[in-house]
Amino acid sequence: MSFSKNIAALVTALGTGIAAVAGFSAAALASQPVPWQTGFQAAVTPVMEQINDFHNLLLVIIIVITIFVTALMMYVMWRFSAKNNPEPSKTTHNTLIEIIWTAVPIMILVVISVPSLKLLYLEDKAPNAEMTLKVTANQFYWNYEYPDHGGFAFDATMVDEADLKKGQPRLLTADEAVVVPVNTEVRVLLAAADVIHAWAMPAFGVKTDAVPGRLNETWFKVTKEGTYYGQCSELCGTNHGFMPIMVKVVSKEDFAKWVAKAKVEYASDEAAEPAVKVATITKN
Repeated sequence: MSFSKNIAALVTALGTGIAAVAGFSAAALASQPVPWQTGFQAAVTPVMEQINDFHNLLLVIIIVITIFVTALMMYVMWRFSAKNNPEPSKTTHNTLIEIIWTAVPIMILVVISVPSLKLLYLEDKAPNAEMTLKVTANQFYWNYEYPDHGGFAFDATMVDEADLKKGQPRLLTADEAVVVPVNTEVRVLLAAADVIHAWAMPAFGVKTDAVPGRLNETWFKVTKEGTYYGQCSELCGTNHGFMPIMVKVVSKEDFAKWVAKAKVEYASDEAAEPAVKVATITKN
């Protein structure tokens, strides 16, 4: 009876695992995190694709090293145990072994460093930015500005759980979404109005700090239309976990239509003030 119960529990656990994997795969395509997720979100930018490739390379190297070191330790414990080796060796040097354990790590580091440096170079700056998005972080919301499209701006805050519509993810849905065109290199300029924040989009391979008094830069080029989610990833205060980022990637035609509507919707009602006021001198 106990054996049959164990078999039933094993089958149930296996079925649950398969369902979880299937659920993970479906959610990964939606580019949002899922419970118990252990892998990256589906890559939708060239940068994230290279991050995935680099991760896979490192994983293979780490696994090979781990297996080799474990096997070597087990062999040494058996081969040189007191039972198998009653007369311990007094060898102090072995030139060949010393050359190997110096040369092999150097070769491994070279194999790692080449793609690493290429990735760092790719992440640095947009090679040919087609538009600019200015992001200003605040406690605890984001302000987005489109300087290349008339300079309109809007704030984006988290939608409360009670106000969520069907299909909207909890803690990730914002009341306003950033809208960008597909297959377009977008330069992102980041700053903060109060404390340090971080604008992070896992599916884009982007995580850049927004620092008061500084202007940081990053970029992305999304190759698939859809809605993507991120969060503030730098501890910034009591509501740090309630600063979602929602980016809608649309066709270039739909983006042009959205910009035309946004210019009207987000137009400021206040009269623009000059950035610099010139002092006047009055004569008595």
